[in-house]
Amino acid sequence: MRDNEKDLSWWQTFKSVGAAFFGVQSSTNHKQDFNKGRPIQFILVGLFAVILFVMSLVLAVTFVMPA
Repeated sequence: MRDNEKDLSWWQTFKSVGAAFFGVQSSTNHKQDFNKGRPIQFILVGLFAVILFVMSLVLAVTFVMPA
């Protein structure tokens, strides 16, 4: 990475992980992620996204299934 390039912000990382999560990540953004992104940001945001997804599935099943 060159010194004049900035790392991705947390918001950009969230957007990138969200796009990749649904399979709509563009090739340009994919390359930018590898050039400017920090792995720890993607790991943390990815774990958060997976936990949020699983929790939403559990919540949906809880509301649909009778007690």
